[in-house]
Amino acid sequence: MLTIYHAAGTRSMRVIWLCHELDLPLTIETVPFTAEFRASDEWRAKSPSGKVPAMEDDGLVMFESGAMVDYILDRYGEGRLRPLPGSHEDAIYRQWCWFSEATLARPIGDVAQHTHVRAPEDRIPAVADDGRARALTFMRVVNDRLSEGNYLLPSGFSAADIMMGYSLMLAERVGISDPSLDRVGVYFSMLKARSHYQTAASA
Repeated sequence: MLTIYHAAGTRSMRVIWLCHELDLPLTIETVPFTAEFRASDEWRAKSPSGKVPAMEDDGLVMFESGAMVDYILDRYGEGRLRPLPGSHEDAIYRQWCWFSEATLARPIGDVAQHTHVRAPEDRIPAVADDGRARALTFMRVVNDRLSEGNYLLPSGFSAADIMMGYSLMLAERVGISDPSLDRVGVYFSMLKARSHYQTAASA
């Protein structure tokens, strides 16, 4: 059975959401999201960078959420929630998975750091403003894509939407929005209406 080491609001939500969509049994171990715990030898043995999540499966230990998504789909997905590997649609699927984390989540993280996470005296408003502008630019890319359908892929809901849904959740939490992003708004509302999203978000 998969064991997900989880803290509310972190990227472990992606992995939990995916497991529920696939109807996979899992154990959720909630860990403290404190600097002390994340710096502990116990936690660093599972996650060398100190970040959350970590995952264990049959002796395997992993600490990167996007890689966990890939592994779970490879090992347990049975072809669900992603296109045929090597197909053109699979290339587009992977593009959106990477975009959601490597491109969109990064400036959202800058905004979070300089508006919520860091002590007020350590916040740099210009970094937050720049992050917000970059995040909105990237969200417009998503908005344009959604003119072609309800989800990121023409074939429908996939794990790419799970990856993107978490990044949009982060954007919402730090107040990044724009009325012109109408399709993103409808899309994110659809994702939040999924029962498995709600289960993962409340874990």
